[in-house]
Amino acid sequence: MHLFYTPDITGDQYTLPEEESKHCVKVLRLETGDRISLIDGKGGFYQCEIVQANAKRCEVKCIEKVEKYGQRDFHIHIAIAPTKNIERIEWFLEKCTEIGIDEITPLLCDHSERKVIKEDRLEKVIISAMKQSLKAYLPRLHPMTEFSRFVKNHENSLKCIAHCDEGNKKSLHEIYSPGQDITILIGPEGDFSANEIKLALEQNFSPVTLGESRLRTETAGIVACHSINFMNQK
Repeated sequence: MHLFYTPDITGDQYTLPEEESKHCVKVLRLETGDRISLIDGKGGFYQCEIVQANAKRCEVKCIEKVEKYGQRDFHIHIAIAPTKNIERIEWFLEKCTEIGIDEITPLLCDHSERKVIKEDRLEKVIISAMKQSLKAYLPRLHPMTEFSRFVKNHENSLKCIAHCDEGNKKSLHEIYSPGQDITILIGPEGDFSANEIKLALEQNFSPVTLGESRLRTETAGIVACHSINFMNQK
């Protein structure tokens, strides 16, 4: 299946952007009459036929449209401190997009080793993973946000913080019910500070454990994302 991301598609006729046109005609060597699929990142999945195989303006007509393709009845938001090695957080974004995630907020924490991200670069990773995994919804990547600002201004049906400090923590399986929307906080390599944990608890975030092993930041994010998706399997 040849899949293209076309967020501005409307109607039954569409012209691929120049970059996608070149990839379609020059790289994939597709011709007039060949079938391709388009996704708009908002749940629209389009089956199309090429009507003019032009490397700069490849024109297609929509044969079939499926709305709300792959829509789920739960929402996952992971707020995570970007790692010093940006490739590790890119890996997190790629895998969680493949598994299924709705929102990602990079967190600026007391122990953060990375304080700046290139949103355009990370967005490209997410788009590529969405296309590779045949999803029609593009996860939303928020700008880097200070920890205190996020926890004070965030509401959801279930809010959790995964930290490494000792204390009474429950597993996601114990507190999560299928179909529930959830937000999970994942800290930096040095974990959340004591003040951050205290603030999160004051804002009604529930402390959770992701298992007995001490996980890397990006691994913890993937484990949390997979666990919620697995519990929602029908």
